[in-house]
Amino acid sequence: MMIKRNNDKQLRVGTLLSYTSMIVGYVIQIGYTPIMIRIIGQSQYGLYNLTNSIVSYLSLFSLGFGPAYIRFYMRHRMQNDETAIKRMNGMFMSVFLLLGMIATLAGIILVSKSDFVLGSKFSKSELALAKKLMILMVANIAISFPLIPVVSYIQANERFIFQNSLTIVRQIMNPFLALPLLYAGYGSLGMILATTVISMIVGLFQIYYAITKLRFRLLWSKHDFVELKEVAIFSSFLFLNAITDQINWNVDKFIIGRYYGAVPVAIYGIAAQLNNYYLSFSTAISNVYIPRINRIVAESKVDMNHHLTDLFIKIGRVQFMVILFILLEIIFIGRPFIGFWAGKDYYNAYPILLVLIIPVTVPLIQNAGIAIQQAKNMHIFRSVLYIAIALLNALLSVVLVQKYGALGTAFATALAIVIGNIILMNWYYQKHIGLDIVKFWSSIATFIPLIIITVIFGWVTISLIDSYTIIGFIIDATLIAIVYSISLWFTVFTTEERYLFMRKLNKGRK
Repeated sequence: MMIKRNNDKQLRVGTLLSYTSMIVGYVIQIGYTPIMIRIIGQSQYGLYNLTNSIVSYLSLFSLGFGPAYIRFYMRHRMQNDETAIKRMNGMFMSVFLLLGMIATLAGIILVSKSDFVLGSKFSKSELALAKKLMILMVANIAISFPLIPVVSYIQANERFIFQNSLTIVRQIMNPFLALPLLYAGYGSLGMILATTVISMIVGLFQIYYAITKLRFRLLWSKHDFVELKEVAIFSSFLFLNAITDQINWNVDKFIIGRYYGAVPVAIYGIAAQLNNYYLSFSTAISNVYIPRINRIVAESKVDMNHHLTDLFIKIGRVQFMVILFILLEIIFIGRPFIGFWAGKDYYNAYPILLVLIIPVTVPLIQNAGIAIQQAKNMHIFRSVLYIAIALLNALLSVVLVQKYGALGTAFATALAIVIGNIILMNWYYQKHIGLDIVKFWSSIATFIPLIIITVIFGWVTISLIDSYTIIGFIIDATLIAIVYSISLWFTVFTTEERYLFMRKLNKGRK
């Protein structure tokens, strides 16, 4: 009973800290990004985004083993087999040390061929800077690989308070270390150097916590090669998912850079950065439920699908309450916000942002389904489907970028999301995973009155009050938030949700 209460506390406080970390991160980025962009300039910012998107492909060498850890850990924990957990830890650490060395070697080759990879749209000075940036980024990737088993162990033990607290500290440290380097003239190199140093410090804290507080232990000998084969098969399809994500969210920058150079990449990079914030608001909720989903599946109760559907709907509703508000605010005041934040040179990022975030809203409120598929070992269909859709996305991006520029690549990504993430995945959830998708969308349909009220009010508000002035922007944003909140309470909240909200509010006051 004590363990259950502790897990519930970790889940509750962890979710709160997750949102706190996002808010802290966004506040810092809102202040830090404009300063950074103005110091390094649009061209260097675009180059930073481009090289980061290219080097990030080295993370694919993890082969999907990281997300697989929790599933196999839960299986051993259900059996109270501490020796098997230690043996598995040793096996995962050995695998990731090997994969880290391979990724580092690939990174060295990538750096040596950076001129060829980037193409002919860059000057010699830009190519020289890109090479230096890539060297530091490869070092950052190399550091991350041995930490994956440690971080996965902490997450599997549901220590969300520690992890999210560390994230908050990391977000605060980054600008404090990066800004002096920027002002000292190190430019984008200073930004990557700051990130690398912070990654090393955070990694040491994670190792210390896992060893001293959670008794993270390794058995290097007697690896269970039967389990390793099972992990490899399971991970192979997660690896396809990782390839998909890399193509969908990073290939656009590469294609734009090849055809148009650094400045259009910078504009797309602003939209992509805001899109990443949007994605994180949703995953902050579902991530803390991953161990619970794996536990429900591991227990294999008769009414398992009923419990999973209820949890799927519960998570989805909360996610939609949060991201729908953000989506509506972006639709109405996103363009002036980009002007205030990044500068008027980045206004063209607004339509790109809308094309990216509107379709991705659906899979965001269903991303608990990814954890359910993985827990059930039924993620093969999604992996194969998504890699096919991602390749279609890349092909369409090459075609559309030549006629419509950066916006064309965004349209290609949006089309891929609609076909794969929305239409086909909802069919698969209903037909094969055992989730009641009709019930899910019936629950989400209760948001329609809220959307209609807020949209009508939003259009009237921005028509009457100019949001391109600071005061007008604040007034518009505040009024939309007030109307949204009131409408949410009276048109969407169930009796149970009102009760839970008030109970948590009263607890927060004590």
